Parts: sequence; structure tokens; C-alpha cells
Amino acid sequence: MAARATKSTTPAPPPARRGSPALKDATAIVGIGQTPFARRLEASEKSLACRAILAALDDAGIPPSQVDALASYTMEETDEVEIAKSIGAGDVTFFARTGFGGGASCATVAHLAMAIATGQASVGVAWRSRKRGSGPRPWRNTRTQLPTPAQWSRPYGLIRPADEIAMLARRYMHEYGATREHFFNVAHACRRHASLNPAAVMHGRPLTRDTYMTSRWISEPLCLYDNCLETDGALACVVVSADRARDCRRSPVYVHSAAQGLPAQHHGMVNYWNDDPLTGPSWTAARQLWKTADFGPADIDVAQIYDAFTPLIPLSLEGYGFCGRGEGAAFTEDGALELGGRLPLNTGGGGLSEAYVHGFNLITEGVRQLRGTSTAQVPGASTCLVTAGEGVPTSALLLRS
Repeated sequence: MAARATKSTTPAPPPARRGSPALKDATAIVGIGQTPFARRLEASEKSLACRAILAALDDAGIPPSQVDALASYTMEETDEVEIAKSIGAGDVTFFARTGFGGGASCATVAHLAMAIATGQASVGVAWRSRKRGSGPRPWRNTRTQLPTPAQWSRPYGLIRPADEIAMLARRYMHEYGATREHFFNVAHACRRHASLNPAAVMHGRPLTRDTYMTSRWISEPLCLYDNCLETDGALACVVVSADRARDCRRSPVYVHSAAQGLPAQHHGMVNYWNDDPLTGPSWTAARQLWKTADFGPADIDVAQIYDAFTPLIPLSLEGYGFCGRGEGAAFTEDGALELGGRLPLNTGGGGLSEAYVHGFNLITEGVRQLRGTSTAQVPGASTCLVTAGEGVPTSALLLRS
């Protein structure tokens, strides 16, 4: 006798909505905060973190007792327990950290957005506090145990991040005809925007072509001004649901799309073993980012692109689809990256001229642009791309007003 069929009690999953994932516009950044930036600040990293977080909560009009989600970097020296106690958070039901230094910045917001969109939390805080200017620089000690990728490079002279990116830059110059003039275009755009930002470390310190071209080498072909600043400071932002955002103190900036990127067989900061080492993690993140978005590169009003080193900008412009392969250097010409250009970027000054806090200031500047409160405001800006570090496993956000 045949077995009688029984009706399954498991509900069928809802049909997939192509191009309209649950994360899209479901959450918003409603508060941002930061400390002053300087080469040396006396306060501890914990104190700086708390000041930035409390400033962000005040900006949003949300009391610390309502915070139930925390996100930061694995390299963050302040932990969730101490931060939660110090700011007076409530019961925390979600906390996460993301690795790979500057590649983590946008992922902190993405993880909060996912937690809130799925009901694991209601008020999330992401932060980064760092005393890079007055703190130790680990790559100076070449006798410490090396991570796996560095075992194949540091013994041969690639000791610092600048050395690795210099190799990448030289390859890019050789393959596609990029020049130091193109790298100067990047540094100059960031410095011009910093000149409008009183909070920037390089405010009031213009950068001329002659100053750039005659500056000392850090790791040829990278000169002093191709490298990010050494900065102390902290930043934070607050993420809530789109419904709650409408009742907050400031206009919401919606998280439209988010992505992380770790290419297949990636190895270290610079993947010399790839068939094309100039195709980095941004290409992987970009495919995911645009796949779930309602708009594309041509619709971006302003960009905040990670700039620990100037050559990363043309590489990222290509990776995120603003131009074709090998065209990123030429894209920087004719003031394209400055106010009034085809893609104004790093309008607060970025890591090169505002502050280097592992890229978190690019997120807060993106929020200011879409609020209409930037010191280098792009008129009518309603869409913004924010990216994390190129070269390392990375992350990115599409923000909209």
C-alpha cells in the first residue's frame, strides 16, 4: 500500500525581489559625531571614542540608554564592554567587528543596517578611535612575527604599506601611462577641499604643484603628499530603521546599498600573484554594490573614496565603474575631482588632508553632503558613494537622501 502523501507544514519562502533586497533604504544614518583631529591629542582612545559616540547620539536626539547595537573594527583598541558601560548603553543585543583596517569602515555601518533591518537591534552605533599620530607604528619593528603574506615581502624591503602601494603604483604607471601629475591631481583636490574645512588638519595649508613635485620620497614613486596623515581622533555614527529615522532630530541619510569584497585567492595588501594585480577588492565589492542598487555610477553626485595613498583613487574609480580599465589616471584631469568637476570627491579633505582615522571620516562627510551641510557642499547632492580601503578586503556604501 502506497504511503499517503502529507502536506508540508513549512511555509514557502516569499518570492525573491530582484534588485530590491530587504536592506535597501530600510535603515538610515541619523547622527554623526567626531572629536578634533590633530597630530597629538592628550585624551585616551577610550575617551575619544566616548566623546564621538555621545556627540553622534546627541546629533540624532537619541539617549545613550537606547543603544542596543555596536560595531567597530577588529583593530579598534576600545572594546564593546567598556564602551557600553562608559556611554550608559542599555542591553546590547548585537555587536560586531570587521577586520582589515581601512577596509572595515563601511562594513561597520553595513553590519548595523543588517542587524536593524532583521530585528536584532533598534539603535546602532559604529565608531573608530585611533591615536595614529602619537601612537606606535608596528611596521617599524621588523623582528616581530609576520603574518603569512608579509613573510614573502617584508624580508625583501616591502616593510610598510607605502612600500607595497608604491609597487602597485609603479605597475600602474608602466601599464597605463599614469604619471605623478595624475597623483598630484588627487592630492590637490583633497587639499583644496580641506582648505574649506576648519576641522581638517591641513586647513590653511595650501598645496602647490612645485611643493608636491619637490617633496621628499617616502617610497618612490610616492612622495610625502601621496601619503595619508598621521592623526589622533575619533568618529561615530548612529543607525536606526527608516521608520524611526523620520522622528529623529536630523534629516535621515538612507543606506541604499552595502557590500564587502574579498577577491578569490587574494593575498595580502597587494595581490602580486593575481593575473591582474591592478584589479583589487574594489572590483568585487562594486559588483555586489551596484547589483542591488536602483542607480549606477553615472548617477552619483559626490564620492568619498578611500585615499590612504593617491594611486588608490584612480584604481578605485575604475573598480567602481566611473571609467574604463586604465582610464582612472586620465579621469583626474581638468579638476574632475574638485567642486564643479565631474565627480567631486573627499570633500572634507579625506585621509590625505582632513584626518586619517581608517576612513571613517569619509562616512561622516558623506552624511554631511546629503544633509547639505558640508564645508565643500555639492549643490543638490542626493547620492553618495563611500568606499573603504583598496588593496585590502574592503567594503562600500551607497547613501541617498
